[in-house]
Amino acid sequence: MEGFNPQWLGILMFVGFFFLLLTGYPVAFSFAGVSIVFGLIGLAMGAFDFNLLLSLPNSWFGIMSDSTLLAIPFFIFMGAILEKSGLAEELLETVGQLMGPLKGGIALAVVVVGTLLAATTGVVAATIIAMGLISLPTMLKYGYNKELATGVIVASGTMAQMIPPSIVLVLLSDQFGLSIGDLFAGALVPGLLLAASYAIYALVVAYTRPGSAPALPPEARTLSSRTLLLRTLRAFVPPVVLILAVLGTIFAGLATPSEAGAFGAIGASILAVANRRMSRKVIADAALSTAKTTGLVLMILFASTLFTKVLFALGSDLLIEEWLTNLPGGFWTFIIVANIAIFLLGIFLEFTEITYIAMPLLVPAAERVLDVFNPTGAFSNEGYTMVWFAIVVAINLQTAFISPPVGFSLFYMQSVAPKEVSTVEIHRSAIPFMIIQLVVLAIVIAFPETVNALVRLSFR
Repeated sequence: MEGFNPQWLGILMFVGFFFLLLTGYPVAFSFAGVSIVFGLIGLAMGAFDFNLLLSLPNSWFGIMSDSTLLAIPFFIFMGAILEKSGLAEELLETVGQLMGPLKGGIALAVVVVGTLLAATTGVVAATIIAMGLISLPTMLKYGYNKELATGVIVASGTMAQMIPPSIVLVLLSDQFGLSIGDLFAGALVPGLLLAASYAIYALVVAYTRPGSAPALPPEARTLSSRTLLLRTLRAFVPPVVLILAVLGTIFAGLATPSEAGAFGAIGASILAVANRRMSRKVIADAALSTAKTTGLVLMILFASTLFTKVLFALGSDLLIEEWLTNLPGGFWTFIIVANIAIFLLGIFLEFTEITYIAMPLLVPAAERVLDVFNPTGAFSNEGYTMVWFAIVVAINLQTAFISPPVGFSLFYMQSVAPKEVSTVEIHRSAIPFMIIQLVVLAIVIAFPETVNALVRLSFR
């Protein structure tokens, strides 16, 4: 087609990809199918060199040779062992009994345990489903407001996107070319700030709206003080020590994330054995869960590699980068546009797809924009660094995950909610927590030291 810029084929690739997704076609096959079709169109137009695809096997081999990605199955297995063995359930019940005498105590327990589970599972679906099955019936039984009960589970469960060792951060480190240790350190303060904000909101609602989050009645607090103390020491302390040990070895530079993940997987297995919760079924279920999640991530990664190769061969990446780097208003306009784009993508897509679609386009543009805006280098007075930008992306993805009408966390909650909790109530429950997350996102954007301070202190 004379006069047609082949760079626009890449834009049409995105349109075709989203169309296939809306029809319910699997993500990995959508990536691959669209890439093949538009590669053939580009070949027919003389705008695509088929020989470029000959490097695809080498790219896949390079991906599988990256030891960074080994952290994914290790961290998933660590969380799966704690979940399948029942240790996570015991942890939630224990913290619930411990905080039960407070108004909003169970909601507070959900935030605490959600944060701890996020630091072990790294998988949003597993965390939300586990807490939904365990804590939602209890909250409803004792008269909690339905929207507060479901909202706090949805928001706390989605902390697995942010709290290290998050799979999101592992994938972002690969796409940004940054140290996982730096991203883990950078995400810690924003993640804890989110958790603290959820807890404060739950307590404010409990104490300002009578009857919305009552304390557990005395007959429901079945454990004596001595029994509760022993159970807390057994159920709460060991997972916390394990998490601190895993993250501490990464931050101190004593182990790579993959080594720390292996240590965590072994530690979780030892905890299950020590509590007499380990069995052949627990190991098999945890291994299957790990294999499924890891296989899904790698399948999408392989297919998205083909997608980006075709996109780059058509020159569409240069067109998009030019748009992003020449926006009127420079740095701040880029940050606003990038956040809006990630948020909208996050409503419709899983974080893996966004990471492999958007990051290859946003990262080069972000590097150029940050270079111009902050030419003195990383950790200058401005503090607007690539680590900071990666954490902003992670917070944004988490916000999109709970955003109505199609945030994925809402559907995970819906899958385990009892019949008396309607879909409308679940979607409405997320709105206050979505606002909280946007406020925290604004704080992190305005004050980059919330990210950079711990990165500076960690031994890199």
